[in-house]
Amino acid sequence: MSVNSAGQIVQSVKLFAANNSKKDLVFVDFVGLCSIKKSKNTRRRVCNAQRNNSFGLAAVSRKNWASSIKSVLDIERVENASKSKQQSSDLKPKVANLDDILSERGACGVGFIANLDNIGSHEIVEDALTALGCMEHRGGCGADNDSGDGAGVMTSIPWDLLNNWANEQGIGAFDQNHTGVGMIFLPKDDDLMKQAQTAIVNIFKQEGLEVLGWRPVPVETSVVGHNAKETMPNIQQVFVQISKEENIDDIERELYICRKLIERAASLEPWGNELYFCSLSNQTIVYKGMLRSEVLGRFYYDLQNDLYKSPFAIYHRRFSTNTSPRWPLAQPMRFLGHNGEINTIQGNLNWMQSRETSLKSPVWRDRENEIRPFGNPNASDSANLDSTAELLIRSGRAPEEALMLLVPEAYKKHPTLMIKYPEIVDFYDYYKGQMEAWDGPALLLFSDGKTVGACLDRNGLRPARYWRTVDNVVYVASEVGVLPTDDSKVVMKGRLGPGMMITVDLSSGQVFENTEVKKRVALSHPYGKWVKENLRSLPPANFLSTTLLDNETILRRQQAYGYSSEDVQMVIETMAAQGKEPTFCMGDDIPLAVLSRKPHMLYDYFKQRFAQVTNPAIDPLREGLVMSLEVNIGKRGNILEVGPENASQVILSNPVLNDGELESLLKDPHLKAQVLPTFFNIRKGFEGSLEKTLSKLCEAADEAVRSGSQLLVLSDRSDDLEATRPAIPILLAVGAVHQHLIQNGLRMQASIVADTAQCFSTHQFACLIGYGASAICPYLALETCRQWRLSTKTVNLMRNGKMPTVTIEQAQKNFCKAVRSGLLKILSKMGISLLSSYCGAQIFEVYGLGKEIIDTAFCGSTSKIGGLTFDELARETLSFWVKAFSEDTSKRLENFGFIQFRPGGEYHGNNPEMSKLLHKAVRQKNDTAYSIYQQHLANRPVNVLRDLLEFKSDRSPIPVGRVEPASSIARRFCTGGMSLGAISRETHEAIAIAMNRLGGKSNSGEGGEDPIRWSPLTDVVDGYSPTLPHLKGLQNGDTATSAIKQVASGRFGVTPTFLANADQLEIKIAQGAKPGEGGQLPGKKVSAYIAKLRNSKPGVPLISPPPHHDIYSIEDLAQLIYDLHQVNPRAKVSVKLVAEAGIGTVASGVAKGNADIIQISGHDGGTGASPVSSIKHAGGPWELGLSETHQTLISNGLRERVILRVDGGFKSGFDVLMAALMGADEYGFGSVAMIATGCVMARICHTNNCPVGVASQREELRARFPGLPGDLVNYFIYVAEELRGMLAQLGYEKLDDVIGHTELLRPRDISLMKTQHIDLSYILSNVGFPKLSSTMIRNQEVHTNGPVLDEVLLSDPEITDAIDNEKVASKSVAIYNVDRAVCGRIAGVIAKRYGDTGFAGQLNITFTGSAGQSFGCFLTPGMNIRLVGEANDYVGKGMAGGELVVTPVEKTGFTPEDATIVGNTCLYGATGGQVFVRGKAGERFAVRNSLAEAVVEGTGDHCCEYMTGGCVVILGKVGRNVAAGMTGGLAYILDEDDTLIPKVNKEIVKIQRVVAPVGQMQLKSLIEAHVEKTGSSKGSDILNEWDKYLPLFWQLVPPSEEDTPEACADYEQTATGQVTFQSA
Repeated sequence: MSVNSAGQIVQSVKLFAANNSKKDLVFVDFVGLCSIKKSKNTRRRVCNAQRNNSFGLAAVSRKNWASSIKSVLDIERVENASKSKQQSSDLKPKVANLDDILSERGACGVGFIANLDNIGSHEIVEDALTALGCMEHRGGCGADNDSGDGAGVMTSIPWDLLNNWANEQGIGAFDQNHTGVGMIFLPKDDDLMKQAQTAIVNIFKQEGLEVLGWRPVPVETSVVGHNAKETMPNIQQVFVQISKEENIDDIERELYICRKLIERAASLEPWGNELYFCSLSNQTIVYKGMLRSEVLGRFYYDLQNDLYKSPFAIYHRRFSTNTSPRWPLAQPMRFLGHNGEINTIQGNLNWMQSRETSLKSPVWRDRENEIRPFGNPNASDSANLDSTAELLIRSGRAPEEALMLLVPEAYKKHPTLMIKYPEIVDFYDYYKGQMEAWDGPALLLFSDGKTVGACLDRNGLRPARYWRTVDNVVYVASEVGVLPTDDSKVVMKGRLGPGMMITVDLSSGQVFENTEVKKRVALSHPYGKWVKENLRSLPPANFLSTTLLDNETILRRQQAYGYSSEDVQMVIETMAAQGKEPTFCMGDDIPLAVLSRKPHMLYDYFKQRFAQVTNPAIDPLREGLVMSLEVNIGKRGNILEVGPENASQVILSNPVLNDGELESLLKDPHLKAQVLPTFFNIRKGFEGSLEKTLSKLCEAADEAVRSGSQLLVLSDRSDDLEATRPAIPILLAVGAVHQHLIQNGLRMQASIVADTAQCFSTHQFACLIGYGASAICPYLALETCRQWRLSTKTVNLMRNGKMPTVTIEQAQKNFCKAVRSGLLKILSKMGISLLSSYCGAQIFEVYGLGKEIIDTAFCGSTSKIGGLTFDELARETLSFWVKAFSEDTSKRLENFGFIQFRPGGEYHGNNPEMSKLLHKAVRQKNDTAYSIYQQHLANRPVNVLRDLLEFKSDRSPIPVGRVEPASSIARRFCTGGMSLGAISRETHEAIAIAMNRLGGKSNSGEGGEDPIRWSPLTDVVDGYSPTLPHLKGLQNGDTATSAIKQVASGRFGVTPTFLANADQLEIKIAQGAKPGEGGQLPGKKVSAYIAKLRNSKPGVPLISPPPHHDIYSIEDLAQLIYDLHQVNPRAKVSVKLVAEAGIGTVASGVAKGNADIIQISGHDGGTGASPVSSIKHAGGPWELGLSETHQTLISNGLRERVILRVDGGFKSGFDVLMAALMGADEYGFGSVAMIATGCVMARICHTNNCPVGVASQREELRARFPGLPGDLVNYFIYVAEELRGMLAQLGYEKLDDVIGHTELLRPRDISLMKTQHIDLSYILSNVGFPKLSSTMIRNQEVHTNGPVLDEVLLSDPEITDAIDNEKVASKSVAIYNVDRAVCGRIAGVIAKRYGDTGFAGQLNITFTGSAGQSFGCFLTPGMNIRLVGEANDYVGKGMAGGELVVTPVEKTGFTPEDATIVGNTCLYGATGGQVFVRGKAGERFAVRNSLAEAVVEGTGDHCCEYMTGGCVVILGKVGRNVAAGMTGGLAYILDEDDTLIPKVNKEIVKIQRVVAPVGQMQLKSLIEAHVEKTGSSKGSDILNEWDKYLPLFWQLVPPSEEDTPEACADYEQTATGQVTFQSA
């Protein structure tokens, strides 16, 4: 942003403030995902009380690294796609491809303004542009820092402007009722443009429309960024007359058909992908482009013209994580402005495609064929949602109805809806089985020119606020403060909560809020009656009570279908006994299934995908109310027609069926179920037999559906197995039938159910559902549960009390329950709430299956390394099958050793022999021992992808003496983020000391750090220090501090001082061993010391949520990076991601979000405790993740901005060199660092019983800890020396010279057992090199936030004097929404100097205006901050003390206690201080609050979630799911209308009236303070009538607080008769 444009914004703000007489406007503003453009960030700044506007801050310009990379990475792919489309456009539907989807992700800031009297004005357009400028920090910019990711506006058609032009041209004024206006991006090349125009005119003619003229849209190209200019289209408007239709809807439909026909014709032309209609309508027009928001109005001259008038405007600022954003993908789209991410997009596209044959509606007059296809996998998720909504609306649905269909709210567990609005529930029930929800975080703004509205996804994962002024202006905004407003004129302030909607009817001038809108839609048809009469639910059937087969037969079956003894004992039996998935620890260190020498089931080739940055995971335990496993079975009708027959389906409460339930589905007369057996015949040899059988199976399915069957049951049951008829892997069968039916347009007519023996773990259920099965009957797993319960061993264990007693029925119920909760967890990792949306969504990537298998059964899934053919897969399947028939098979199941290491079992990277060799080498500092260790690694079986590669060089070797020294290499080494709590204090400190000796970096992990570790030791005698008495082998000058301090989702131990003392700060987005999941520290590991560091209570388990609650999108991550740079401008910020397909796109977004370091973890990282299925089945190999990240960043010109760090299973110099050649600058070692300090790989970390005290908190075990810091130093020096030897061998002197040089790698000549078809070209490819060397990248300055308000305050002599000399200072300052993380920098300065509690001075600062995000973050004691106005999200994040007061201006037109005045996720991870808010807060208030006290006058959903201490008082209404996961602290909630109880999550807390006198005093004194600080009228009413109000308060008490004086009425007084107060 240049200096003058900063000035312009201030000028326009001033103009606006002066011109406050505007009438009748509705203004809606939503802001979502946009990264922050940092480098030229000159910003308006308003200083001190005089408010003198100072623009003079010099631009902080950093070097622009960008060269003119073409921002058209995708050109070839798009061209190829369009070639292939020529053949397929009319014939067969094409399945959505994950790679296409992953390369375009993004979301944005959006908003609208509308005049309720429907009178057009130019001011509305001006205001939209002003508001857009105030959202620039939410926008993304390319590597040239100038090409925006996209900005645009949608308005009604400016007829005055266009008629003026038409008159000048001599065309004469347009007939507004019969003219369509098209806004078109045409090819850049003039000849091609003429061809395109001719094609367009011809189609209009053939449709009988008259083209009245073409208008080149006047633009100012000088404001366009370099990259955007390269791809800038010719922009023209076309005017057509439709004389044959009168009705607006018919006119719009005619234009829609024309546009579809033009698109179809264009797809056959060479210029096809350069033609794009921004809009073609009689009602609305879209002006958009690949621009930064503040230049949109300067680019299009029309937008500056006073004749451009509109009664409404929707505006949008895009942030695409990719840096090759394309002009057409800017928004608004034709109907929607979408801010968010659709997680189920692949499934949605597949289902839409399957629908194409069944969609019919009389309004189309039999022209449905001409408007296909409805989805485009090459476009963004927003574009596809838009085209689906467009189809529904053009087919006669109201816009609000279309969105209720596509993005339904979480209506099932909603107390208000169920009781007050049953008709809305009926509406959702009716459509649930017909349209799978487009699931994911989404804030949608929509308009068809007659209605303007907005709605939010079911989780409320995007902010959205609205207010209305006295002259009928309604603002709906996600950042407040984007336009200045006079609060005395505001009559209402609110927010859109999860699933809510607001619409403005332009013709009648009415505003409808949530339930009014939905009620009108729901009452349009008798949905309740239809549902009651036609929707059948499946009655639950009893489980069998005896085994059907004898033990020997069961064993044979288990062998044939691929069970191992671990599967039966560790997985099935644990689930049957405990009703939950088994927990395990360490990581997954066995080979990928395709590299393994042991047979694997097909599922093991699939890895679950998970949410990372662009959208959040969901917490299935604490926020399960938005999730559902319900699934409908039967035919799905024509979604364009409404009628009772569409509801004729069977509804299942979850997808796990027992034998009885399957039986009743088979008998259902409407479903006409057909059973298809899945066996293939190898009597004539097995070449080709599997493939032949699959195509026969697909044909049989085809026929069954055509003859009316609505349920296909694929079954591998058989009374007796035959040696020559092995079962097809059921996943292959389900996938193949599903894909076949989609391609033949039959998929909507029937559901698929798998009746199979080959399914027993949660991952296997998820795979089957993800590739198309609606339900599964795991008959052999249930039989195994019964067999286990009846076995004498189990009976004896239960009899002797060694195991809780369960009945045979209960064992099977437990198994199903464990599967259900496992499924919820797998859905939630990807941020998906509904099983019905997960079904067929293919949320997996594949490692090790070849193209023919993928194309047949898993079409559209990513399989980067190729792999097995059909015959090779058949051979693997057969290797299980024959076990059941060979004489010499043992009498018990084989143990493959996939989970636990065992001699003769699968190879484990971390095995006992390896740890013995390593201990010998590092403890004795014995070179030969290290060479033996190296030899052991070199001779291991192929274990990871890099084992398939070797080094080659065209240089001759050089002497090792010329290679850079080990000491400089070791500075690139880091250790993993292992939390103090998961591992013992001894291990944690020994690792930190060793890394500090080397100049490398250790990582604090989650959970804070003891300040005693921050100063160097000076008291060491004979290797012992009284400061750290539990360690040995110390030296003077050692420091036990962790250079990298981690900020994880639980925010435990994250205080201002912790942050201010870090060299680097790491944001942990995901963990390799369990990406997409939260952590949990078991209560028995929370010792008094751990509890003190984490501000929690000893013995109470600590939960870290799956998502960071302040990172729901890429721009939220950019905001957290901003906050951390704010509090500690000296620390580099790193973001830790886990390898998966699409990580390059995410990493580009992270780099644009101003991170300094990106860390890529492989799936083989370790963990203290995690469910087995997560360790085994999520995340990808780092070799692929690193290659993709490095190459994508280079293509996008962003590689120089960030250091790349990689970790996962590193053991030696060989691994480091491999990572270097693939592009990494720094290298992380996790498990191996623990082994070097003494770990013996007992793999019982999760039990707290570690035999050598590495991963235990038990004193007596910790005393056995054998490690010395010197051991780890020795290990890393060995690794560095090994690396030097290899560099010398290759002929290179520095690591810098080889980083990213993949040409030094070649495939090893090595034969794998399963296949010779592994393709490593992806890893070996090279797209170029960074402009800077690795060392230069590593030595760059920390990225800055640019000029910030805090710096202005810190340069004030009065404030510096107060900080330096602990005095009192007072100030008043104006604040705007672009001032973010205000007070964070000041807090960092105080914390660095005085610690969290040592500052004795006082800063009293009053701000007036609308504060930007993270206002008052990381406050320290002594800071008293007051805000007069309002604030956005994350107020008081991480505050540790001080006081924060937010209150509206003196005279408001609205009632303060009814108004939302602060945003979502306030007080996240706060560890102290007090907050008083006069007004309501948004979602997740006080989430993970440790010790802060707060008073607020109402909150949204999920308040007090995961609280572990402190006190929250709420003087008003709350949303759903109060106190989920709250393990400490107290909440007092005023419940005037008796509606609180159903909203509380009762899992942990108990609800009682405030009976304890101390509790009453605490409540009263907090309310008194609130009234004194904010002047709250609600508070003073309560105090004036205390006796009336006190009985209306509820107190929520977690178990850890039950015996405190505040919660316990008969609390024992102490000996002195004084009541002991619990320190607040």
